[in-house]
Amino acid sequence: MHNIKLFLRNIKRQKGSFFINIIGLSTGLACVLLIYLWVHDELNMDKFHENDELLYRTLEHTRYNEDVITWKETSGPVAEVLKDEMPEVVYSTAVAPPEWFGKQNLSTEGKDIKALGQYVGKDYFNIFSYGLVHGGRNQVLADKNSIVISESLAMSLFDSTENSIGKVIELEHEQPLQVSGVFKDTPANSTFQFDFAATYDLLSDMPAYSWVQNWGSTGPQVFMVLKKGTDVKQFKRKIADLIKVRQEGSTRTLSAVPYSDYYLYGNYENGKQAGGRIEYVRMFSIIAIIILMIACINFMNLSTAKASKRLKEIGVKKAVGASRRSLVLQHLGESVMMAFTALLVALVMVLASLPWFNNIIGRELTVNFTPGLVLIVLGITLFAGLVAGSYPALYLSGFNAVTIFRGKIKSPVGEFLTRKGLVVVQFALSVVLIVSVLVVYKQIEFIQNKNLGYDKDNVVHFGIEGRVKNGLETFVSEIKKIPGVVNVSSTSHDMIGHSFSAGIGWEGKDPEDDTQFQIAQVNYDLIETLGMEVTSGRSFSRDYSTDSSGIIFNETAIKAMGLDNPIGKKVDFLGQERRIIGTVKDFHFKSLHERVEPMLLVFSPDYVRRIMLRIESGKERETLSALQSFYREYNPGFPLEYQFLDQEYNTLYASEQRVATLSKYFAGLAVLISCLGLFGLAAYTAERRRKEISIRKVLGQTATQVTVMLSGEFAKLVLIAILIALPVAYLLTDNWLSGFAYRIPMRLWYFLAAGLVAFFIALATVSSQALSAANKNPVDGLQEE
Repeated sequence: MHNIKLFLRNIKRQKGSFFINIIGLSTGLACVLLIYLWVHDELNMDKFHENDELLYRTLEHTRYNEDVITWKETSGPVAEVLKDEMPEVVYSTAVAPPEWFGKQNLSTEGKDIKALGQYVGKDYFNIFSYGLVHGGRNQVLADKNSIVISESLAMSLFDSTENSIGKVIELEHEQPLQVSGVFKDTPANSTFQFDFAATYDLLSDMPAYSWVQNWGSTGPQVFMVLKKGTDVKQFKRKIADLIKVRQEGSTRTLSAVPYSDYYLYGNYENGKQAGGRIEYVRMFSIIAIIILMIACINFMNLSTAKASKRLKEIGVKKAVGASRRSLVLQHLGESVMMAFTALLVALVMVLASLPWFNNIIGRELTVNFTPGLVLIVLGITLFAGLVAGSYPALYLSGFNAVTIFRGKIKSPVGEFLTRKGLVVVQFALSVVLIVSVLVVYKQIEFIQNKNLGYDKDNVVHFGIEGRVKNGLETFVSEIKKIPGVVNVSSTSHDMIGHSFSAGIGWEGKDPEDDTQFQIAQVNYDLIETLGMEVTSGRSFSRDYSTDSSGIIFNETAIKAMGLDNPIGKKVDFLGQERRIIGTVKDFHFKSLHERVEPMLLVFSPDYVRRIMLRIESGKERETLSALQSFYREYNPGFPLEYQFLDQEYNTLYASEQRVATLSKYFAGLAVLISCLGLFGLAAYTAERRRKEISIRKVLGQTATQVTVMLSGEFAKLVLIAILIALPVAYLLTDNWLSGFAYRIPMRLWYFLAAGLVAFFIALATVSSQALSAANKNPVDGLQEE
């Protein structure tokens, strides 16, 4: 109780120092707690499945020139072979994921609802733990025409989960499906987000998707549960040639990785694992450590600086009989109480800022005080308190009372140098963060402005369904009449990801060449609608009846085939002879993390799935309003849901955009905390040297000269920090950029700008205190004692 009273008295006596310490340390702890919540959530993505330790997904490696490309997609029949021929496999399933289809129309009893769905094998719910509320795992997908829906979808369609079992739902107003089960809504920490699951057999019976059963095509994803005790390395060797033995001449090899690991470790280079989202987890973990270090350095610096002012207090206590042990406990106790006061403030900050934080990261994180979290938070806080209080507790308490009263104690050189060193470390860390934020921002800007090889702006796309499917040309002709519609076409590809791929044949092809070509089935005017550049030959045209057997390649595909004059040459595409009528400039249909792959555009209007519609700039609102009205009349029972292509493209970089936003805020807070500490130290230095400043002024120095003298000492430290930080920042940011196939060059001005920003902020912080001290009346300073 006595120590608590002393703590409260010291707060009263040194309010400024107290508030600087509290604001700095609590802000640092709040940042660390928020980052911990996000990192914990990332590390637990897809970990909720009962079979997590035995749940694997297949990967496929394909040789392309001298490199190896890795895909998470493979051939559909792989799932069946794994279960039938591999005794290590308990369950396996092929999955056609929701992104293939977008939202599909489900209707029943006069209701029409758009929902995300996927097509899966019979063992899907034995493999994944999406808890079934109604229905058994072995039965819900036994019938080809069954469908399993989420609780939310059941409530939307039938106002009840119990009453939904056995009811019939029409898929796209064409295919009747019977509800055989209801599952709990997919949790937020699930990679797959879907509203219903239909059967893979149903999909493979559809003419447009019959290829999912071909060994020569890739597209579906395959998952399996292995038996306990399986030697995974041996199993991988066993399945490696599974495709090769079933497809003559193929060089495609199969592998398997833990399902829940792929979310964080999903990047591959030349067939080897090369990071992924785990890089962002590491990055923010480092940022958390940096911010905590900066906050703790502030706390330690100000605590040690202020402690030397309490020498007389220590001398008096020793003179009246206080033991060194009691003084040690007092100072450590005060420091720890200060740290825990900051922790309470930090918790309030976290609870207040969590909705804002969730909005940035796109999650719904909550603060759950688990034993692990409590131990981590208490441990960090206790450590900060003990380290900050160690100097006054262990060093100053060691002096005897006589030495203190004689005034023969001087601040040791070690203490002075340590304080300077901590300031250097603190600002070096801040400069590293500033450079990182700038580089991340410029890379995101580069991504958003890079010429993709097509014009993504003012393009909307939506699914082909209902009456549109049966009269596509008529529909296209009608919407071209809407004012503001520039052009319209259709395709099977969404232009922002992997579709499906296959090998093709051409004259002079190396038998060992198993290059896989991304496939886009297209209609007339797609190249014109998207603004692609034809580099040779021509686009598909209604003026040429032979275009039904035509094919167009991108430049990368032509290079892969080694064709010098491709126009007019014939290729074997899935058993059909096609003639090359044109080539287009490479365009990016995946993330810029990946290089452009060989791609072909084949004229197949019967297999297109999405309308691509370009709108005149500035007329988006009225054009879309007219489109909605027309669509309601033309295609009743099918609500129109469209997406802007540029917005969809930006979702490929949602992680990078969140990293840029969070880095900006955390770097700003790190600089703020550093400046708070510098402000406190400058105030302490000015106070400690008050008599010196007064004497200098009496001897004729101006306020400007005194200000420059005081500011110069700290300016030198910040300059040293900048020189240390810049090479470190270069190495870190260059390593991050190496994860992009297309990246910005490292510019000198990024580093100069970061250094100058840090320097002038620090100079402004110190100069304000120095100027205040320099303008004080020297008489007051000389009369003090």
